[in-house]
Amino acid sequence: MKLTYRGVTYDYNPPQVEYGDPTQVGKYRGVDIRFRTIKKEPVQQPTLDLLYRGAAYTTNSTDSTTNADASTETAPVTPAVPSVKEQARWLMLNHHKNVKRRQQSMLSRLDAKVGLPATEATRFWNHIRGEAHPSFESSYDRSHAAMS
Repeated sequence: MKLTYRGVTYDYNPPQVEYGDPTQVGKYRGVDIRFRTIKKEPVQQPTLDLLYRGAAYTTNSTDSTTNADASTETAPVTPAVPSVKEQARWLMLNHHKNVKRRQQSMLSRLDAKVGLPATEATRFWNHIRGEAHPSFESSYDRSHAAMS
């Protein structure tokens, strides 16, 4: 088959896939189906040695070993220590998430106790905006004395 792509003409012969015994029949969810097993593996794509931004790699390589340079030494990576400012930010965010989770569980228990359907409970602004009410944090927060 002759194909042309962007002015370049080339011959392409698609691989023929040979199937096994076509008489194998089965049922799947009540529908008759034929099982098609491939006799011979399709044609494999060629292995290419490529270079991208200075890093060499191959496509469809059969060996799983990597050729590491013995002279190259790698230093163990030490995790970066977060700053005090970042730790305080994460502490505040986690605290806010815990308050929101506590509020949502309290409201869902209250809805179940009162007998409100889930669609009725979504009318309230806390559910719509997904935020904790400003007065909620001071009144329903865990006791700081419990941390000592």
